[in-house]
Amino acid sequence: MLSISDFSEMCCLSPQTLRFYHSEGLLVPAEVNEQTGYRSYTFDQIEQAMLITVLRGAGMSVKLVRRALDEPDTAHALLRQHAADVQREREAQDEAISDAHELLSSWPQAHVRHVPEMTVVSKVVPGPPAGLNQYDWAQADAALYATVREVIETVESCGVVVSGTPWRAPAIETPEQKKQNLTAAGPHWLVKIPVATDDNALAALPGDIEVQTFEARTELSIRIPGKSSMAKYGTALSRLAAHPLDDAFIDFSRIRQVLHDDSVETTVAICKLDEATNL
Repeated sequence: MLSISDFSEMCCLSPQTLRFYHSEGLLVPAEVNEQTGYRSYTFDQIEQAMLITVLRGAGMSVKLVRRALDEPDTAHALLRQHAADVQREREAQDEAISDAHELLSSWPQAHVRHVPEMTVVSKVVPGPPAGLNQYDWAQADAALYATVREVIETVESCGVVVSGTPWRAPAIETPEQKKQNLTAAGPHWLVKIPVATDDNALAALPGDIEVQTFEARTELSIRIPGKSSMAKYGTALSRLAAHPLDDAFIDFSRIRQVLHDDSVETTVAICKLDEATNL
């Protein structure tokens, strides 16, 4: 039998770690003295300690390691799943690092631009599942991009040509949408995709895809790298609201987010004061 100090030295695991593994049922001593609480281990347990060390070194949680030990037939599958999770985390970290470099190198600035009139197709993005306590941007984006892919496949199958970058806009175009937009269930967004004009092809689209005219306008735009988040959305709104305009104001009811591959561009329509007076 090996004392905990000898076993600790042989396995390169501190006594504190061995006590923790014992409490978690991961590496239970061969014997525990009832009077003193001293733990003793066998030489055979060195193998188990080595395997635990390797799996923990790979980043597996104690819970996953315990499952791998208790269910040896599932160990390979658990390790593969863990490796896939780690890869996704690394990709997310790489993306975050890239975004951070871009933000630190050149902070996004708002600028004015003119957008011409165009024909777009529009579809409602499904709202989030019931029961969510807070707005989940990742889940909202997943539903958004799924709708974008669906609409593009549908319009192209009807012979309609996509002619520009998709965007999303708040689902507030009808009284019913405005009412639902304020609820947790939504829907909260509409997908808009520019298309080339072809009356016959557009007429063949299904009823849940609406054909609209996007009117030409001057707008204020800011582009922030990376995926959407509440913080980035709030930053965009703050920057747009603070941007100085001469004899004009921004209309936040006509906000949209253009969906670039590496960033999200938030834009709002600019209204001249004399135009507003004439309305």
